[in-house]
Amino acid sequence: MTYPQISQTLSDEFKNTQVDIVKLINVCTFSHFIEFIQIDEPLKRLFYEVETIKGNWSVRELRRQINAQTYERIGLSYDKKELIASITSTSEILLPEQIIKDPYILEFTGLETKAKYSENDLEMALLNHLQDFLLELGNGFCFEARQKRISIDNEHDRIDLVFYHRVLKCHILVDLKIREFSHADVGQMNFYLNYYKKEIMAENDNPPIGLILCAGKNNTKVEYATAGLSNQLFVSKYKINLPSLKEIEEFIEDELDELQKDIKGNN
Repeated sequence: MTYPQISQTLSDEFKNTQVDIVKLINVCTFSHFIEFIQIDEPLKRLFYEVETIKGNWSVRELRRQINAQTYERIGLSYDKKELIASITSTSEILLPEQIIKDPYILEFTGLETKAKYSENDLEMALLNHLQDFLLELGNGFCFEARQKRISIDNEHDRIDLVFYHRVLKCHILVDLKIREFSHADVGQMNFYLNYYKKEIMAENDNPPIGLILCAGKNNTKVEYATAGLSNQLFVSKYKINLPSLKEIEEFIEDELDELQKDIKGNN
């Protein structure tokens, strides 16, 4: 049996991909289309159309991915396939791996990518736009402190930013770096985490999580530096500017090819 092409409601690019109407009806509801229509940019709308069908996203999940700026995050990601594969359709986020993003998009700070600025400048920019930063971090993050002092034997260290996550029920310690990731950053963060576990963590808390937020990273170096640690420690990049359309176009073309292969294989 041959089915008509996808509804005119979707973008012109997607309607020409020969997606059958049964597949569309099985995944998308009227509420899905309402969400699609509200996306003005055709390429962005196409991305969410494709991923909704591939991932069988509910309307709630579609909205969550739009609010999480998944489209922009894919464009900035070093490994786009790995990032999209890590996205699940669970209604509640329960694991640290699902809460920590990579990369973080900080275009709201107003900082220029190539401008000279210090870690303090970045910290102040984030705090001056705290509401935007909390939205970028995601649901459950509660701001607790900046430049949190740790004192041992009259020696003082400071954690850049401290949050408490109400879903995970743990502290999340953030160390800001305006440079590439260094393996030495892990030792510093591990020290902070061990201190929090012994001195700060309450009886009903889960162990703290560390996030090193840096301008760039080598994934192999991160893997070797964090292997074997008992603490949960993540390294993520941040991006000041949004990705180019060309990067996202290439990714969506690959996704469409895979979607067509899946559909042909099921027919």
